[in-house]
Parts: sequence; C-alpha cells; structure tokens
Amino acid sequence: MAHTTTTLGVEAKATAQAWIDENLDRLTDWHTHIWELAEPAWREYRSVAWYVERLTEEGFTVEAGSAGMPTAFSAEWSQGEGPTLLTYAEYDAVPGNSQAASTSEQPKEGLSRFAPGHTDPHSVLGISTLAGLLGTKHAMQQHGIAGTLKYTGEPAEKMHGSKVIHGLRGYYDDVDAIVSFHPFYMLPLCNTARWDTQCGAYYSKVYTFTCDNPEQWQISADPNSPIPASHSAARAPGANVALMQMYTASRVMHDAMLPSVGGWSLSDAILTDGQATADNLPARVARIQYSWRTPDIEMAEHVLAVLDRNAEHAAAMAHCEVEERWIARSRPGITNHVMTDVLYDNLSAVGAPRYGDAAIKIAQEIQENLGIEPMEKPFLRETEQLIEPREAERLLREEMPAWQQNWTSDDYVEMTHYAPTVRFYVSRPALQPVPGKGAYPAWVMNALGGFPETISPTIDVAGKTVAGTFIDLLTQPERLAEAKEEFASRREAFGRGPLLPTDFEPPIDLPWPDYHAEEGERRW
Repeated sequence: MAHTTTTLGVEAKATAQAWIDENLDRLTDWHTHIWELAEPAWREYRSVAWYVERLTEEGFTVEAGSAGMPTAFSAEWSQGEGPTLLTYAEYDAVPGNSQAASTSEQPKEGLSRFAPGHTDPHSVLGISTLAGLLGTKHAMQQHGIAGTLKYTGEPAEKMHGSKVIHGLRGYYDDVDAIVSFHPFYMLPLCNTARWDTQCGAYYSKVYTFTCDNPEQWQISADPNSPIPASHSAARAPGANVALMQMYTASRVMHDAMLPSVGGWSLSDAILTDGQATADNLPARVARIQYSWRTPDIEMAEHVLAVLDRNAEHAAAMAHCEVEERWIARSRPGITNHVMTDVLYDNLSAVGAPRYGDAAIKIAQEIQENLGIEPMEKPFLRETEQLIEPREAERLLREEMPAWQQNWTSDDYVEMTHYAPTVRFYVSRPALQPVPGKGAYPAWVMNALGGFPETISPTIDVAGKTVAGTFIDLLTQPERLAEAKEEFASRREAFGRGPLLPTDFEPPIDLPWPDYHAEEGERRW
C-alpha cells in the first residue's frame, strides 16, 4: 500500500533535523562525557545521574531507579492525547577495554588497560536516540503535534540486564511503538534495518559454589591442630576446585551441547569475591557466569540442562553447595515489516554518514601508526553506504542454515513482545581492511568511538532517523495502525510469554566489576 508523508510531517521533520544540526556540537560533547565515564554493567551510577539530570532539565518527568534497578530510569513527556512512542539509552562499558581517544593503543589517563571502555559503543547509542527524542519533542512543540514520548535508561545491556525486567514490571505496556537503535557491529547490517531475521535467545546464569562446612570433609580432625583446615590435615577441596571442575567439564562438553551449526555461542566469566588469599584455608566461595546465545529457545534449554548437571556434580566432588542465579533469559525477537519500512524511508532521506577531512586525518594517522600505508579513503566502504533491508536480509541469509530463524543476540528482542518494534543500525567509524593484513586490533574501533570528529556523523544520522520515524508515526495514524495489526498477528503466532517470573529481581548484588570514586577520581 502506498503512503504519502503529510505536509505537517514534512515540516515537522525539517524542524527536528534543524534542531539536531544546531545542537550537534552540544550532543557530541554529551557523548564524550558518557564515553569518558565508561562505567561497567550494573555500576553506571554517574552515567545514569547525568541522563536523569539532563532529561529533567528538558522537561521530562523522570523516575530514577526504575523497576528496582539503581542505574535505570524511565522518563516521559506528553503533549495532548496521541500515540506513546518509546526509544531508549544504554551506557554500560566493557571491562578490559580501556582505550583513550588516541591514534595509538593506550588506556585512558590514570587507568589500567583492564578498566572498562566503550566497545560498541553504547555511549553513542544513548546520545543518538536522545538526539532523536529531543528533536522530536522540539518539533511537536513547534507544530502542535499531540502524543507522548517515553525514554528508558537500560543498564547492563552486555548482560541483557534491564529490558527483561522493565518488561516484566509493565514499563512497556502502554507503548504504541518502539524504535531500537544500535551502532553497526557486523555486515551487512550497516545503515539499514532488520527485516525478517531478528536476534535470537539469550540465557545467562551465575553458579556460586560455597564450602561452608570444610570440617565435615574428614571423619576426625587432626589432633595436633585445633584448626580444621590446617595444612597438616587433609583439607576439603573447596570452592575453587568446584569452579575448576565446572569450567573444565563444560569446556570439554562444549561440542556435545549442540551441533556446530546455527551460530550459537557459549561464554564464561569468573567473578571475584572475598576469600582467604594465599592461606591454608579451602576457598569458601567461587562464582562463574555462563552466557549463551542460540537461534531458538529449544537450543538454549539444552545448553542449560548440560550446565546445570555439570554444576551439581562439580559441587558434590568438591564438598560444596551450589546456588544458581539467573542473570537474564530472553526470547527471540518479533519482526515488524511496517515499522521497518517507515524507518528505512527516513534513513534513506537522511542518507548514510559521511566522514570529513578531520576524521580522515585521524584514521590515516592510526593506519600509519600500525605500519599501514595511509589510504586516501581509510573508512570501511559500507560505513558510507545504505543497504535496503530486504537486500541486507538476503545477504544475511547466505551465512545461515535454511532452518535457522534468528541470529546473534541483543536484549531489544524482549521489547518486540510488547509493542511494534524496529531495529536499525547506523555505521560507527571503522577502517577499510588491508588485503592480507587481517583485522585491525580491537582498540582501533574503540578509539574511533571517542573522537568527536569520527563519532558525530553517527549521532547526526541516527538522531534524525529516530526523529523522522517518530514524526511519521505521530502524524500518520494509519501507518501506526498497520504496524499494530501486524504486531498482534505475529505475537499470537509466537505463542510464548516471558521466560522469567514477574517478581524476578535484578542481580545487582553480585560482585560485578566496579569503579570506586574518591574525591572525584576513579580507581579500578
């Protein structure tokens, strides 16, 4: 069905885009602030405080600590009766990836290289959607457009942390449509929107092994020592042994969990916790987190069964108890073609990002420092090109088995079960590979995310795309009605509710990597 943009919509989009143009330097400064904070999952205290303060100053009603998550928020602004549209911010960084905005590899000043850094970067995800949100709000005020804008702060995305919980607590229930943005991270999904293939299932669980009764390991204690765990006695194996049994067993059984097709993955992380250091006591507590990404729920459940069984037996071998704690458990996404068409029309009108002379100079300096002959056009070609969603889908399917419906993982998928949702990608700065040289080091993309000259094109294009999509949904009720009709049909066909109970508590109390601030200074 053909659709035309209303005169009101055209004028409102021009107003929103003009606002973004006029404020792009300020928006880029905002991004630099969040990028420099680089706080890890569930510990984004200063980042969320900035968003809450900023949104309050912009006239939004803000609930800080939404759904019991200290680093989450939910903000709302209304102007009369109309649709409720939602987009969101993310702002968690990744431990072990500290990188300065520099053309050579180096951590941010005063920090270890193992401190967190923005890798995707979520810093630009949040500021880009904020640009679209505020541009839309300005246009609604200037043109008298009715509706409600909702903006949520979603911490711990790297752990699929908050969107499941916001959904369970009803924060998306009154939303008519959702726009989900992410800087591109793989081809062909660059300057495009997803069509049929959405992200798949994601499960994450922490297994905690505790050795609380080491004295019961022996029948009798060493008569020469009143200390049950004395080095002169046979000690209980302890929690570290349980963890290592779990780790090695799960690694050995990796090939037996699922077939080696379908793009599934299993990751592990050992969490630190207080215990005796270099002493003769058995380790009292040890924790390991497993996260797995699969195309569907059935595959995820099979991995879960193997891990649970391994944990039970590892604990028994090492004289420990095991506690299981869910971190996340999300469903595959539900597509919406109407929303994709509306958004891509706007992305096409805005055009792909363009990198100017200053950005090119930075990229060439990085290449030179890596011993690469600087290129006249150093940025990846695809970062400055659009690709139509159906064509991106075709190319994506070439990499997948015919039976597979979903690929990769991101927690926006939970949002798709509450309202019509579109997922789109705009390029972030990435360099053109040199034939025969392999990939660039990871620090290169991380560094490029911190230069205003290289990251502002992402903010510009993504922000204008969000604003244009919102304005179309606000001024063309028939498009929104079509999207909601498609959503209702697809959700009914999916036929499965949330995978966690409604009273699920966020795992904020676990010993996640953290910053400690002392007199305004950060210490890792």
